Amino acid sequence: MAVDVTASLDTAGPPDRLRTWVRDLGRYPEWLGIVPRADPEDPPAGAADTVGRPAWSVELRAKLGPLARSKRLRMVRTLDEVDHVRFERWELDGRDHSPWVLEARVVAIDEGSRLTMLLHYGGTFGTGILERLLADEIEASKPRLRALVEAAPPAC
Repeated sequence: MAVDVTASLDTAGPPDRLRTWVRDLGRYPEWLGIVPRADPEDPPAGAADTVGRPAWSVELRAKLGPLARSKRLRMVRTLDEVDHVRFERWELDGRDHSPWVLEARVVAIDEGSRLTMLLHYGGTFGTGILERLLADEIEASKPRLRALVEAAPPAC
């Protein structure tokens, strides 16, 4: 059973400023609590499948009561358009892994901009609990992201 979580955020900040925060996974730790680390990676030699595509080593961390779990994923930006960015799990170890896909769409609205995000996890581990944790964290992250977007523009 897969997990699909969709969330949206309206902000008074302009679309280009919102895009800056969501098209670079390295910025996610500043506003998304379940991502404590997202380090840029250079494609390894011979990894022709990722040439020209930015990649990050992303740590996901979730806590449920006294229990905490951590997971490392290699995510690649597979689509980078003005209003749509997509990241996909793309490991290079030759093993079969559960898919993770993160899509973000940014559009202008009368009052600023709107972000719509979809997170898809295609595995089966703890899907009900995982879905609830993700939904809770996304809700908690909205004020942080809104404050960053509505503040001074981040340096590129």
